[in-house]
Amino acid sequence: MSAPSTHDVLGTTVTMPVEIRHARCFVAGFTADTAAVTRAIDAQSARPGILRPLRIRPGRTMCMLVFVDYVDGDLGPYNEFGVCFLVEDPTAPPASPVRAVRSLLKGDARALVHRLPVDGEFTLAAGRGIWGFPKTLAEFDVDHSSATRHGRLVADDALIADLSVKPGIKVPDSTADTVLHAYSQLDGITRMTPWRLTSTGGTRTRIGGARLTLGDHPIADELRSLRLGRHALMSSSVDRITMRFEDPTLV
Repeated sequence: MSAPSTHDVLGTTVTMPVEIRHARCFVAGFTADTAAVTRAIDAQSARPGILRPLRIRPGRTMCMLVFVDYVDGDLGPYNEFGVCFLVEDPTAPPASPVRAVRSLLKGDARALVHRLPVDGEFTLAAGRGIWGFPKTLAEFDVDHSSATRHGRLVADDALIADLSVKPGIKVPDSTADTVLHAYSQLDGITRMTPWRLTSTGGTRTRIGGARLTLGDHPIADELRSLRLGRHALMSSSVDRITMRFEDPTLV
C-alpha cells in the first residue's frame, strides 16, 4: 500500500484523510432560481457549464445553508457556514426533475460548496490549500444546544445571515458509511472531494421550520439575487457527526 499523502499547512503536516471525530450542524434548504444559481456557479469557473444545478422542478434548484461546529477533528475546533448548491453529476446527461428528486431521496447528493466562511486561520489555510474550498474569515454567534438552533454570521462588520431552525422529527441514528461528492471552485479551478460520512446521531428533520434574515454583506446580497423561496423547503439538525475528507481530484 502507498503511504498516505501529506500537506504542509502553516508549518504543520496534515495527513490524509482528515478525520472529524465530532461535529454538529443545522441546515435549512431553500429553493432557488436555477438561472441565477447557474450564473453564480459559472462566475467562479474557468470552464462555465461544467457544473449544472440540480433541477427539482422547472426553473428551481436547491440552496442549502448550513452552520457546522467542528468540535473535535484533525484541523482543530472551528465554526463554519456553508452556502451549498445541489448539482448534477458532470459526467452524466442532465437529469429530469423527477429523476433528481429520486436521486435525493436515495441520498445520492452532489453539492457545490459555493461560500464557506469560517472562524479559524488554520482551517482557512487548509481548506483553500488542500481542497480548494472558498473559505473566508467571519465572526460566529451560534447556539447548537437549544431546541431551536440559531446562528448569526458577521464579516467586515456587516451581517451575512441570521438563521434559526426549529426542532423536527427524530431520525434513527446511522453508522452507514456513505460517500458524498463535494465540489469546490477556487481561482477558476473546479475540484471534487470524496466526503465520507461515517456516522450520525441525534438527527431531527422536518418540512419548513427555518427563519432566515439576510444582512447587507455582499454574500447576503448574492443570496438575495438567487430569489430564495420565502420559506424553507426543509430543515434539519444533527447532534453528532463523524466524517472523513479525502484528497480532491480535478474536474
